[in-house]
Amino acid sequence: MALDSTAAASYDEGHRTHGSLALDRPPMVWGPAGAPPDERRLRHLAQALAEVLAGRRPATTVADRLIARAYRDLVRMGRMYHGNRPPFAGRVHLTEPCDGAIEMCTLIHCCDRDHVLALRLERRGAHWLCTAVETA
Repeated sequence: MALDSTAAASYDEGHRTHGSLALDRPPMVWGPAGAPPDERRLRHLAQALAEVLAGRRPATTVADRLIARAYRDLVRMGRMYHGNRPPFAGRVHLTEPCDGAIEMCTLIHCCDRDHVLALRLERRGAHWLCTAVETA
């Protein structure tokens, strides 16, 4: 099946990609307070962060999804995932410790041993921003 160049061109307008994953350029907005998070978008964020931690994506591509402290921590971590295949974020596990906060973890498959990636996101107005990143 041939790719429709018109559809591809319209998709490319306003969407930047780097590497294998396209992040939606608008901020993560999931509706009114109390609206359930979009797990697909959370998994895409985890995938992008895993690519940063594997050295396959520059950290600047996710900077608008993190608060300044979390971004500094991510950059300070550097390349944590070493392997010869790209990282793959598995199923996302969510908890909501309080209204306006989400804690999530996912298994990252990329190396001889798997890694876990844990994130905390907090609602800032209508937007969700990552406030903490941890990996092991």
